[in-house]
Amino acid sequence: MNNKREDYLSWTDYFMATAFLAAKRSKDPCSQVGACIVNEDKKIVGVGYNGMPHGCSDDQFPWSKEKKYKLGTKYLFVCHAEMNAILNKNSADVKNCTMYVGLFPCNECAKLIIQSGIREVIYMSDKHSHKTETVAAKLMFDSAGVKYWQYIPQNPKVVIDFTEINWNNMTQLPSSPSKSSEEN
Repeated sequence: MNNKREDYLSWTDYFMATAFLAAKRSKDPCSQVGACIVNEDKKIVGVGYNGMPHGCSDDQFPWSKEKKYKLGTKYLFVCHAEMNAILNKNSADVKNCTMYVGLFPCNECAKLIIQSGIREVIYMSDKHSHKTETVAAKLMFDSAGVKYWQYIPQNPKVVIDFTEINWNNMTQLPSSPSKSSEEN
């Protein structure tokens, strides 16, 4: 093997896959969304997924989309992936960065994206394009000069197979840490 491997991920597939991997942490039963922020040097500077705020129990707050009582829906409580990615940044700021996100941002996230200085949003799904919140987000992005475009992946699937690595010729994977240490 004297030539480089040809079936490697493109940068865009890599960053979008990172957003989708982050979404796997979401406990939302309906919509798992992840976001990945990348700087101009192609370095990941923030990752987030949709979930309850710190200190708010995933078991005590509602995950329902349907209003059973005044405070009965998730919409009043859940922090979106975009917000969490911006807040989780590991750099001084995210100015001039690109955000990769599974779902087109809502108007509230669009405000955060604009205010934080992100210049481009690459998304997979625009399933809420008909909603007022999405229309408002696009109007704000257009006005503020934030580029956005829908990404069509080169690879329809990115598989993470932990068995691809030879674990020192072990016949089975090492035991995983207890769930309590990994849960948070």
